[in-house]
Amino acid sequence: MTLDKLKDETLDRLFEAVLSLQTIDECYRFFDDLCTIGEMKSLAQRLEVARMLRKGCTYHQIEAETGASTATISRVKRCLHYGSDGYALVLDRMRD
Repeated sequence: MTLDKLKDETLDRLFEAVLSLQTIDECYRFFDDLCTIGEMKSLAQRLEVARMLRKGCTYHQIEAETGASTATISRVKRCLHYGSDGYALVLDRMRD
């Protein structure tokens, strides 16, 4: 699905809400209300997989450290190489 097909007013409002958060504590509070614990952990796991792939870690190392399946690792790797560069954007901005 292309980003243009995904865009709508409700997603814009969600992203505006995320951009309004100013602290880690505010993020915890908002995402606790918005997502299940499993959903938050899954999002965090994918970001960690992306970070580890960019560092050159092997699938085995990533599986062992994060518990991510090879399917998840492959999907994240595909996004890193052929996606919208969202992972690269945030990882470049984050401290390691």
